[in-house]
Amino acid sequence: MTDDLQHWQVRCQQLAAQEMDQDAAHDTSHLQRVWGNAQQLLQHYPQADALVVLAACYLHDVVNLPKSHPDRAQASRMAAERATALLLAQGFPAEKLEPVAHAIAAHSFSARITPATLEAQIVQDADRLDALGPVGLARMFHIGGQLGRTLAHATDPLATERTLDDQQFTLDHIAAKLLQLPPTMQTAAGRQEAERRAQWVADFRQAFVQQWNATPTAQAQG
Repeated sequence: MTDDLQHWQVRCQQLAAQEMDQDAAHDTSHLQRVWGNAQQLLQHYPQADALVVLAACYLHDVVNLPKSHPDRAQASRMAAERATALLLAQGFPAEKLEPVAHAIAAHSFSARITPATLEAQIVQDADRLDALGPVGLARMFHIGGQLGRTLAHATDPLATERTLDDQQFTLDHIAAKLLQLPPTMQTAAGRQEAERRAQWVADFRQAFVQQWNATPTAQAQG
């Protein structure tokens, strides 16, 4: 990592820690993982501006409204505005402020903003990757608990005879959203990693349901 990137990583980490109203699903560890995901993607796209990606990764949640908040869809736009002001005050390169703001605004699923730059595509993919895999599931159940959702439907956890409802049943979020993420990834490298992580999530869902329904395993039956 270049000296310039290291400098701004420290500054952006400090700004995020000062600004964020942290919870266990959206804390500085989440930001570090998103940047780690982005660094993996940047290896495939060296033409992308790493400084823009770094700043957007660390500041994308400086405004983070609860999922149940009526203005949730506006949170990423609000975060982009706040991040721009913070970076401007720190002397961040002026020509990179708008690309950072766009990447932050476009990262959110609920904002429905199409990422128009490679940097924004990488940031969106990097953030969505943190929703997949073991840590992603831990974050999912944490948020479900915060919102008072039931772990799973008592008798039909796979929603074979009902409509998925992840507003009421946390497990439903896997089929309703998480397993739908891989095709939405903006980069080929992001899609490949998302597919790998989604398979782990799908396997977990099956194992969860087997235990939820108290289904005897083959070994126990034997």
